[in-house]
Amino acid sequence: MQRRTFLAGLGAVAFSGAVWQEAALASTRAGASPYGPLGAPDGNGVALPSGFSSRVVARSGRLVGGTLWHPAPDGGACFADGSGWIYVSNSEIPLAGGASAIKFRADGSIERAYRILSGTNLNCAGGRTPWNTWLSCEEIFRGKVYETDPYGNRGPQQRPAMGKFKHEAAACDPDRRVVYLTEDESDGCFYRFVPAVWGDLSSGRLDVLCSTASGGVEWRPVPDATPGVFQTQTRHQVSAARHFDGGEGCHYSGGVCYFTAKGDRKVWAFDAARMTLSHVYDGGGSLDGVDNITGVASGDLYVAEDGGNMEINIITPDGVVAPVLRLDGQSQSEITGPAFSPDGTRLYFSSQRGTSGERAGTGGITYEVTGPFRH
Repeated sequence: MQRRTFLAGLGAVAFSGAVWQEAALASTRAGASPYGPLGAPDGNGVALPSGFSSRVVARSGRLVGGTLWHPAPDGGACFADGSGWIYVSNSEIPLAGGASAIKFRADGSIERAYRILSGTNLNCAGGRTPWNTWLSCEEIFRGKVYETDPYGNRGPQQRPAMGKFKHEAAACDPDRRVVYLTEDESDGCFYRFVPAVWGDLSSGRLDVLCSTASGGVEWRPVPDATPGVFQTQTRHQVSAARHFDGGEGCHYSGGVCYFTAKGDRKVWAFDAARMTLSHVYDGGGSLDGVDNITGVASGDLYVAEDGGNMEINIITPDGVVAPVLRLDGQSQSEITGPAFSPDGTRLYFSSQRGTSGERAGTGGITYEVTGPFRH
């Protein structure tokens, strides 16, 4: 497969935040990865730059830390835990989806693993909160959001006020005290949930991003966030709502919520301070199957591919996009759940179907890559 190391078709972009500045975006150009070229695949089938290494931490259906690791691992996040940390992962299978967690010691060894959510449906990208809970999102018709405890001390809670629709990802904006939500439909919407009390997601208002007569965007309330089966669904209740083809991952940083749409093949950027919507990548040929997305304080974005040639690509603040890793021999899978350890030196992610390519996700593999990441 061809390696792709260029950024094409960058749209007109307006950003706030310390690193993504208009001047930097104006100089967007083709370029190589800041980590250097990828080498040959290692023993785990992972092609990495020099100075990086990989290990497999879990396989679907096999024991890890005393617990069977779930099939079809999807969205994930890391949480600090004393001198160690926890990696949480969703399971995108029907009826028995849910989420699991792996607890790591300070030296990176695995202490234990455990379930934090069970009996839910097609739990997809999800998102973490500033108060250290994990939002596990159901990607089904009238799907729900479950707030879970990555530390395993409290039971999960349904959050119906956040809407019943085909949920994909969630990203918290602590500056405006809202949660952004994506919807995986061919005409899906981009939402924000405004809690009645920040830190408590049990009640609040669901808004949908809409177009204005002047060509801008604005938020409007969704009249019924929990419609019945035969009632008008959330994405069709407000006629001015903006629609996106297959909403996927989202990540908030520095006043901007970045979210992907696989059908649009775009990485969108909603500037919450300026109330503008634009994109940092428009599907011009560099990334295939844009899916889960994360980022670090330096301003780098990391976008995982659903299919394509199974890469995680970096988009730097100066506009370079390039692969930072590639999985070999897994063309029937997708990369999911990219998340950095609290110290930024380890990147966790999964191949949802692994080398088997089985839709049930029984061949899922969860990896750790260690190296000199920019953070």
